[in-house]
Amino acid sequence: MNILFCGDAGVRQGIFMSALSICKNTTADLNFYILTANAGRQDAISTDFAEKLSLAIRGEGRSNRVILLDISESFNGYLPIANIKTRFTPLCMLRLFADITPQIPDKILYLDTDVLCRRDFLKFYNTDMTDIDIIGVPDRYGKWFFGNIFKHDYLNSGVLLMNMANIRKNGLFEKCRRMCRDKKMFMPDQSALNKLALKKKVPAVYNEQGKIKEATVFKHFTTFFKFLPYFRSVTVKPWHIDRLHNELGIFEFDDIYKRSIEQ
Repeated sequence: MNILFCGDAGVRQGIFMSALSICKNTTADLNFYILTANAGRQDAISTDFAEKLSLAIRGEGRSNRVILLDISESFNGYLPIANIKTRFTPLCMLRLFADITPQIPDKILYLDTDVLCRRDFLKFYNTDMTDIDIIGVPDRYGKWFFGNIFKHDYLNSGVLLMNMANIRKNGLFEKCRRMCRDKKMFMPDQSALNKLALKKKVPAVYNEQGKIKEATVFKHFTTFFKFLPYFRSVTVKPWHIDRLHNELGIFEFDDIYKRSIEQ
């Protein structure tokens, strides 16, 4: 199975934890592709990190690989100018360059670096994608404010199964890059994908943005809202281990966290 991560040096622990959680929950051979870039004050992920991750994901009888791809030149030649001063992090848009990165295979599962796996996802990965660009789960909050409120078809882009063959053929990512460059938007690349892609939604277990359920396959540690005793947003990432324990009561990823800090 092919997995895609994107980001700069600041997301290394997230990638490490996510990759380890995937290896723990599937016996399939895995190819981890990492798109990275230097952009302004953000440094690209180093080959040293890729080598450490390669060693960590090797298992008996398995052919897991890490492929680090620095696309600084492509990215900096097509910056999302209209959104560069928003709360949006420009390097989130790296995935929109997967179509012009020849090493990326025709089918790949994109994951945000704050997504951890807790069950095998082979059935999801093997979903038929004929005439579909992306498959994902509706956004926990965005589904009420974007897209069709009756269909709940505004997808969260943290877990996306991508048909790169179709995307390359119809130019989806090129259209999204142009939209992010020219039009100011809230959550630019996610909004562009939802507006332009041929998409399909799947059950929340494949991108659980709320409380973990027994059947949850991927847990996505997104920002959420609390209303009492006052309204506020809360962000707890998998590597915030004390807050993970004390605020969310989650302990099941402790072994993954321990391995990630030992590297």
